[in-house]
Amino acid sequence: MPLVFWSTLAVCASRLGDYNHLSNLVSELGAEGTETRWLFASGLLICSALSVCFVAALIKICREARINTLPVLLILSFSVSIAGAAIFPMPLRLHDLFGLPFVLMLLSPPLAVFLWRHRSDLVGLRFFAVVSMLFMLAGTLVFFPTVLEGFFGLKQRFMHAGWSIWFTYLSWSFWSARRRGSLQ
Repeated sequence: MPLVFWSTLAVCASRLGDYNHLSNLVSELGAEGTETRWLFASGLLICSALSVCFVAALIKICREARINTLPVLLILSFSVSIAGAAIFPMPLRLHDLFGLPFVLMLLSPPLAVFLWRHRSDLVGLRFFAVVSMLFMLAGTLVFFPTVLEGFFGLKQRFMHAGWSIWFTYLSWSFWSARRRGSLQ
């Protein structure tokens, strides 16, 4: 998923010669009337579909191992938001409304630390939860326009880096634990 998302951003931005990752909104790549509208929307819809598959797989693994699924279920907020951004391009009002559930992603790492604290088979849980959470918290700077003024794109990318780290960690840790046979 992160690879699809970041590749979509890179390809779309390269096609819009004057796009600046530090100052421009991610959604500007798929705004109504842009030449990259459909490419951007396609990339985000693929990302959303992969996210739903990822959540389904993690829920199955968690249930088999009797691990609380709430931290995983919160990832669906990302799936909904990213699909909404694809279906309802900027400047449509629904574009902004579908972006709001994304904030629930912030709860996934700390809940995982709390609910999975006795799971020694999830190596590095606290570290990666804190790192991804810090990036996502830095992403909330988008709600404070005077902080890093003129760098809205950078602030957004903090949030995207945070979920990318979290998704990558979850993939790696659950895959590793299953391979070792420690998820029982």
